[in-house]
Amino acid sequence: MIKEDIVDKINLFLIDEFEVDENDIAPEANLKETLELDSLDFVDLVVAVESSFGVKLVAQDFVNVITLQDFYNLIENKLK
Repeated sequence: MIKEDIVDKINLFLIDEFEVDENDIAPEANLKETLELDSLDFVDLVVAVESSFGVKLVAQDFVNVITLQDFYNLIENKLK
């Protein structure tokens, strides 16, 4: 899967499931502050990503995930 597909899938999920404004979605967007995702949202996001991409995520994976770009990179690395 190419990076563009990863980005498109994640962005669409954020828009559809979390009602994130499309204008707020940018690689530098902070997941907690800009996109206003809380801990329950992260659980839902993890479940959706695991299902969509067939990867397993653990809490340790999110230690350095602050921005949406960090999240894209995490998924891309998990798919390698």
